[in-house]
This record gives sequence, structure tokens and C-alpha cells, in this order.
Amino acid sequence: MKRSRVLLATGALALTFAMTVACAPPASQNGGSGGGASAAPGDVPDKPSAPVDLHIVDVAGNLKLTQPMIEQFAEENPDVISKVTFESAGSPDLVGMVKPQVDSGNLQIDLVLSGTDGMSAGIGDNLWVPVVKDFGDRLGNMDGYVDAAKSMQELSEGYGVLNAYTPSGPLLWYNTDAVDEDDVPSTPEELLAWTQAHPNEFGYPRPANSGVGRTFLQGLPYILGDSDPSDPENGWTKTWAYLKELDKNIDYYTTGTGQMVQNVADGTWKLTPTTMGWDVEPRADGRAPKSIGAASFDDFTFVMDAQFGLIPRGLSADKTSAVLLLLNYMLEPEVNAIAFDNGYFYPGPAVEGATLDKAPQSSQDAMAEFGRDFYPDLIDDTEQVTPLAADALVTAFDIWDREIGSSKVQG
Repeated sequence: MKRSRVLLATGALALTFAMTVACAPPASQNGGSGGGASAAPGDVPDKPSAPVDLHIVDVAGNLKLTQPMIEQFAEENPDVISKVTFESAGSPDLVGMVKPQVDSGNLQIDLVLSGTDGMSAGIGDNLWVPVVKDFGDRLGNMDGYVDAAKSMQELSEGYGVLNAYTPSGPLLWYNTDAVDEDDVPSTPEELLAWTQAHPNEFGYPRPANSGVGRTFLQGLPYILGDSDPSDPENGWTKTWAYLKELDKNIDYYTTGTGQMVQNVADGTWKLTPTTMGWDVEPRADGRAPKSIGAASFDDFTFVMDAQFGLIPRGLSADKTSAVLLLLNYMLEPEVNAIAFDNGYFYPGPAVEGATLDKAPQSSQDAMAEFGRDFYPDLIDDTEQVTPLAADALVTAFDIWDREIGSSKVQG
């Protein structure tokens, strides 16, 4: 079996999954750090001098994978964490939340969980502690990253600690009541011909609002053989021409991924792009029938995704100590296996040894019933690349909105 070859580029992309949890506590309860200056590495103790309260903000749906890990750590280490609270927000709002707190030296946020988009934006505004540079010797479990996770970790420039990984997609999802397995397109040309024969029965979400849409958009330049898959403005001639042809057979695009799932589940769409996570979990949680099928193109490239933990600048020495212990704990194989979840970020775990047999029984049951037998070999045998750089991704969104489908987005 051929091992997957991982290509590295700078990138910014994350799947988003809204999740509402506890709101932030007042600063007086959360022990905000003054001055905006981070604790020097030599001043951070091995363990906090007293248990600390941690407030964690998630802008990538990461808590779906990691909240049980965090709560388990807090329960096992009451001498490190006295209380942990959670808050969910949108990735575009992250810098606006964190920057005023960093600038004022009044932190109410102790740990941020983000995809590469929010992480990159914060790097640009100098919001994060260079955690790997300053504290890499305390994060020994990072040595266990699988190869693909290592390449995604490099995107953090040492400011983030990766805790979950997925090859992502793009794949195809189809309603088996309407499409026979033998009729599922296996090339872009076959997909275009299928949509011409079945107008308005294929669609996908607006890329700027959907991880599935973004992954499909970024994957096409590799499948079509464009001149430079990293340059949507100058290197995607084939992709933009193809999407314009495809658009002729699409009556509308959904605002987000959830409506895409509903469209396939109720038969409105017979065929759509998807990712591994958006194939497995909707069937596991009942939003889509178990019978919905998934397939890959004959020759394609995975556009990966990952999620990270980030420490805001200005965190106190005791809280920094607690967060470092937590981040390292989350990468223990027995703990990281919790990231299998119900397939939301399939497979999810980022370290060697975080195998399914170590996952909670509920995850094992979900994978046994709703996983795909061909996924493990597909991951091993298929090239994987990191997402577009943040500025290139914005450019791709803008071109899609102007030239492809923004006037047809609904829902």
C-alpha cells in the first residue's frame, strides 16, 4: 500500500460547527492578567501555585471533539483547574474579541480553540504566545503527531498546538434512492455531464459559508490540473471555467452546510460534494439517512483541515502553566482518541496510537455503523495538501461570489 504524500503550503481553513455553551465570566471572576505582557518561560511553574479558573473560547466547533478531554483533565487534576467555562463564537469575530483584551491587559479568555483561519488572523495581530518556541519542552506529546498532522502543525508557525486533524475532502455524497452506485461520477467531466442530464439535482454550499464548499473549491484545481492550485487569481483558469459550466445546471446554492445535508436527505439534491466528517456525522446523528452513499473521484487530492489551541498574550504564569498541562494532556493517545467523536472531524485524532479501540464506546459504535470501510485505505493512498493561504482563500471567495454564484445563494 502506498503511504499518502503530504504537501505543505501556508494555509487558513477550518470547518465550522455552531455550538452554544456557557458565556464568559466577568473579569473579576476570571483573574484577568494585567499589562498585556506574557509570563516569561522561566517564570511559569511546572504546576500552578493554586488551582485556576479557565475560560475557553471555541470558534471552530472544536469543543465537540475536545470538551470531554478538557473536562476529564479538570476532574483528574483539581489541583490545577478549579473550574472551566466555555464560550462559542464565530471565527470572523475572534480578533475583535481577543485584541481589546490583549491590548488592555485585561484577559477574560485563557485558551482559544480555532481552525487555521482564526489562528492566522490572530498571528497577524500578534495576539498569541509563541507557545512551541517558548514552551516546546513542556509539550512532549507533540512528538507523536501523525505525518499529516505534523504538516498542518507547521502552519501555526509555533503559535498553536494542533489537537485534531482530518484529511477532509472533497468527496461526493449521493442519495442512493435516486443514484445508482455505478452512475456516480468519478471525474469532473462525468460530474458535469451528470448535472447536464439532471439539471438542478446537484448543488453545493457557498464556499465562504461552508467547509464543504471551501473544500470542493480548493480541491478542484488539483483534480483539473490547474497551473497553480495555490493561486486562485492567476492559476485557476480551468477551475473557474469548469465552475461556470457547472453553474448552468445549478438553480441555487445553499448558504451553509446544514441546508446541503437537508437537501440530500430529503431528495431535493441527488448529488453534492462533501467531506469525510460531513459524510459520517450527519448519518450518525440522524440528520441524514444511513443509506446515503459517499464516493471519491478517481484522481483527487485531499485538502486537509486541523484545529488548534492558542494562548492569548498576557496570560498569567499560573494560568499559562495550567493551559500547557492541559494542551499536552490532550495529545496523550488515550485522550486524543476522544476526537473520533461521531465522525465530525473524521478521523479526528492527531497522534500515533490514538486508535479507535481507545475511543469511548459511543464513538466505536458510531464508527462501526456509520464509518466507511474504504476510508482508511483512501487516506493512506491519497495525496494530502494543506489549505490555501488566508489571503488566497479570501481571493477565491471573492472570485466565486463575483463570477459564479452569489446571486443564486438561498437559505
